[in-house]
Amino acid sequence: MMINKKTTSLNMPWEQEYGYSQAVKVGDTIYISGQVSHDSKGNFVGIDDMEMQMRQSYANIQKILAHYDATMDNIVDEVLFVTDMESAHAAAARCRQEIFAGTPVVASTIVQIQRLASPEFMIEIKCVAKV
Repeated sequence: MMINKKTTSLNMPWEQEYGYSQAVKVGDTIYISGQVSHDSKGNFVGIDDMEMQMRQSYANIQKILAHYDATMDNIVDEVLFVTDMESAHAAAARCRQEIFAGTPVVASTIVQIQRLASPEFMIEIKCVAKV
């Protein structure tokens, strides 16, 4: 059986190199690849600053959701991979209500890991949204 997939790109060079899409929509579900702290030109944002990296990662998620006429309200599940749990909790306390326009209503998992794809990254956020 063939699945109809609609994909999204942020035109980052590593999408081709690694071979993946930033998001794939199947039916009414959007699967968003792990988002890290880079700007629209692929430059790292917020070296050694968990809150800035968290905000940029969520900004990238918002850009992807916009491709599907969706917003953060459409997020139903997220997984945060972090390299420092304490700084991630502190950053989340300062910015998540703003990012989600109130208390987030999502299933959420946070996991501390040793390292992400680039040693500068402190956080990667993977999401699932419904539209």
